[in-house]
Amino acid sequence: MNCEICGMEIKGQPYKTKIDNSVMITCKECSSYGKVQNAPQNNNQRRGKGKTRGRSNQNNRQQPRTYTKRPRDEYELIDDYEKVIRQARERKHLTQKQLGEKLYERESVIAHIESGKMVPDTKTARKLEKALNIKIIEKLESDEREFQDQRRFREATIGDIAKIKRS
Repeated sequence: MNCEICGMEIKGQPYKTKIDNSVMITCKECSSYGKVQNAPQNNNQRRGKGKTRGRSNQNNRQQPRTYTKRPRDEYELIDDYEKVIRQARERKHLTQKQLGEKLYERESVIAHIESGKMVPDTKTARKLEKALNIKIIEKLESDEREFQDQRRFREATIGDIAKIKRS
């Protein structure tokens, strides 16, 4: 998890901090820029106050499920996808309206994709590939994926844009 102010990875527990009427998840250092809403709790602190209501049997409680993230392959559209789609559609002697009906998409969506004004999502791109027997989605190589991951983490954060007032 990354801090919404500085963009750095949060080590330890994140802080919910209210800064200028916005609640953000921050690291320990950036939490000093606002009012901490929820500080991380120690495991030895008691969570509830007073008596619990209703039946509570320790044996009947389910253990929380743990999910493991499986690495997802990342895909990318080829550079000239709009030209490939248009040529394949014309080869099959289909109009944009006919192709749209076949894919359960609007004619305007097909027109925008072919003109390059719209980038199809993965689901629509797969439907286009199947209907036109073309290949417009390619798998990212691991080097390209690492480069995109590095670029993604250095996007502008709120701290880069806003001037933070110190109280």
